Amino acid sequence: MTDALKRLADEGVAVWLDDLSRKRITSGNLAELIDQSHVVGVTTNPSIFQKAISGGDGYDQQLADLAARKVTVEEAIRMITTADVRDAADILRPVYDATGGQDGRVSIEVDPRLAHNTHATVAEAKQLAWLVDRPNTFIKIPATRAGLPAITEAIGLGISVNVTLIFSLERYREVMDAYLAGLEKAKAAGLDLQKIHSVASFFVSRVDTEIDKRLDKLGTDEAKALRGRAALANARLAYQAYEEVFGSHDKSTPPSERWAALDRANANKQRPLWASTGVKDPDYKDTLYVDELVAPGTVNTMPEATLEAVADHGQIAGDAVHGTYEQARADLDALERLGISYDDVVQLLEDEGVEKFEASWNDLLKSTEAELGRLAPSEA
Repeated sequence: MTDALKRLADEGVAVWLDDLSRKRITSGNLAELIDQSHVVGVTTNPSIFQKAISGGDGYDQQLADLAARKVTVEEAIRMITTADVRDAADILRPVYDATGGQDGRVSIEVDPRLAHNTHATVAEAKQLAWLVDRPNTFIKIPATRAGLPAITEAIGLGISVNVTLIFSLERYREVMDAYLAGLEKAKAAGLDLQKIHSVASFFVSRVDTEIDKRLDKLGTDEAKALRGRAALANARLAYQAYEEVFGSHDKSTPPSERWAALDRANANKQRPLWASTGVKDPDYKDTLYVDELVAPGTVNTMPEATLEAVADHGQIAGDAVHGTYEQARADLDALERLGISYDDVVQLLEDEGVEKFEASWNDLLKSTEAELGRLAPSEA
């Protein structure tokens, strides 16, 4: 069942699970996925926690204790989510140790309502790192305009960061620049760069969802021929941009001088992470965004359904990214000729991404508040 996942790992793709819940931790399921399905990391987001906390009684005891203490709903959420991340990090600690800190990571996101506030985002990142208190944690910071300096500041403080909600190639280049600036600050402060890690989460399926919708509206043969091509093209060009900064694994593309200087100081590359890899269109192969994005030094974080699909029938046929850059650029250019603006699409997706996470956070606030009320001790 897991041969395809092993092949994926052997090709240099780290297999991460895009999900977490207390049941997954306490049942032994997470440990089983690590042991049997080559899972070496976990990502979370507000939507995942909202589903976990509202779906079952696994949190009742902690919620009852929090209700008895009359904590605020925000504090309750922080206590619950950081407890899950801490426990998952402990389960993944052997992977972290075995990979020198590269994998074995669990990501937790700053409050998405802070996405457009740099100082608040940095303060939240520091608080989350302190609360979880595990070296194998990634603090997720969204790649908004305000998020970029927050990334630099957090990295400069020695906090490892998962940069999330990246949709555009231009923004991705800015994210890499923010990471390098952070490493330079950390180096100037005398921090050990070997202990600082980062991934850049480039979102995949949502690009096809939005662009396919616009192609369907056009309805021409040329438009139909471009369906399902934009997301892969975008991600593959992101990998090309990654190589331009950090150099290629086969050394055919040299690194930038800026990165080379940091590399000599034992800094770690910021790996590209393919996120949103569950297929939204039932007409597409359910392993599309895994099979077609195999490249060394990347991460693919998958919902459980995608992980199981890859294990069952994934077609991992080696590097699927190198040699595709010219076609990828041609595909994006063809969309522009049809009047579909790349810049408009990626800005819309970033805005929607923040809004969706804010909405999930608000749902989480409401459902947690209701649970605190239900489990509050009687005043009698």
